[in-house]
Amino acid sequence: MPYLKIQTNQTIDADRANTLLAEASRLVAAELGKPESYVMVAIEPPLPMLFAGKADPLAYLELKSIGLPEAKTTALSQALCNLMETVGISKQRVYIEFADAERAMWGWNGATF
Repeated sequence: MPYLKIQTNQTIDADRANTLLAEASRLVAAELGKPESYVMVAIEPPLPMLFAGKADPLAYLELKSIGLPEAKTTALSQALCNLMETVGISKQRVYIEFADAERAMWGWNGATF
């Protein structure tokens, strides 16, 4: 049920992207205390993006999950920003949107949670 979408203006080669996906999946599962078997992670192709009027490396992340507690967002922000630094994106150039999804608004396996 957790879903992490990573958007960036940087090209990440296929091997590094696969590693980043695996690391992000483990991180989200661990930080949220949820089974990794429910975690989905996506990296979108590089997009033309600006932050603070500059096209320097940047990222925008969206993390949605059922029961995403506000008390965990600071730790998640730190962990996700650290993860983005492994691909050359400074913490100061990362925005993260957290969303707590209602069970009835999250579908899976022909039903909802």
